[in-house]
Amino acid sequence: MVKRICAVGAGFSGAVIARELAENGFKVLVVDERSHVAGNCHTERDNDTGIMVHRYGPHIFHTANGQVWDYVNRFCPMMPYINRVKAVVRGQVYTMPINLHTINQFFGKVLSPKEARSFISGLARGDIEDPRSFEEQGLKFVGPQLYEAFFDGYTRKQWGIDPARLPASILKRLPLRFSYDDNYFSHPYQGIPKDGYTSLVSGILAHESIEVRLSCPYEAVDEEFAHVFYSGPLDRYFNHDLGRLGYRTLDFEPVWEDGEFQGAAVINYPDPDVPFTRISEHKFFAPWEMEKFDKTIAFREYSRSCGKGDIPYYPIRLMSDKKLLEDYEDRCRQEEGVTFVGRLGTYSYIDMDVSIENALAAARSYINTNNPRL
Repeated sequence: MVKRICAVGAGFSGAVIARELAENGFKVLVVDERSHVAGNCHTERDNDTGIMVHRYGPHIFHTANGQVWDYVNRFCPMMPYINRVKAVVRGQVYTMPINLHTINQFFGKVLSPKEARSFISGLARGDIEDPRSFEEQGLKFVGPQLYEAFFDGYTRKQWGIDPARLPASILKRLPLRFSYDDNYFSHPYQGIPKDGYTSLVSGILAHESIEVRLSCPYEAVDEEFAHVFYSGPLDRYFNHDLGRLGYRTLDFEPVWEDGEFQGAAVINYPDPDVPFTRISEHKFFAPWEMEKFDKTIAFREYSRSCGKGDIPYYPIRLMSDKKLLEDYEDRCRQEEGVTFVGRLGTYSYIDMDVSIENALAAARSYINTNNPRL
């Protein structure tokens, strides 16, 4: 009997790999310890309001890769959606990411784009030539006033540590604009699946050569496979033999109200004395249908360290964890018959489109050397 391929995790990485393999003649088992597919992108209708809820926090699909955009549209129509984020700082509401409106409002000025660029340049820490930490990147990026107002407190709550211990690469993901453009992302393709992410991932997995087994941890599977594509936590695969890598998890406090709650999809709360990081109101993530809902549901989001029984959301990648990560990566290279994929499997902070792009590349690499049809 020909051995199957196993994809561990029914999120984007596992689903895309399974589909690509199935379409090229392989039999695939997809396992996930949760009771649903789509991983942390899972969406479902709220029982009380009927609103499509992003159960593990908001997910906005954005990409510059036209092939990835076409790929997701194969399985579920992507509806146009522009992410416009607000932030409440010291009792005032501002636009995020920091743009010309934010700068003028915060400093009480009416600067032109050229004037604002010169003004921020004068505030920025020019003595920091090569930022090594999040804090140094922020100070070089926008100067102390904007950094302390919009980034320092939010980061301490989101990551649970001093920003001086976080790598600079995290802040490099955030734009700074000298125009009134309030689109949080700059990618040409942006949207949200019309029927939710779970419908999208279910469509990817709908193939006769794919078996999906839910509520089933990989460790409980008693079967030999030709190859394993693993998207679970990297250190968990090795039973945490070398130690535990740092992850953050999230808690959500729901709020139900009539009408609307805050009037926007996402409002950040960077002030350090506010315990939550942001509030998301989920009817705004589907503007094409929001008018039919009389009620609303919103979630206050709290970030904390990931414990043994928690769901890991994203890797912390502390500068001090570099050696431990390198040791695990050495173990990965020595492991035969396994490919580590996804945000958790590669211990990297990547977006959904990159996960799909990487998954397609991993599957095609395997197919090119193991294609049963050749």
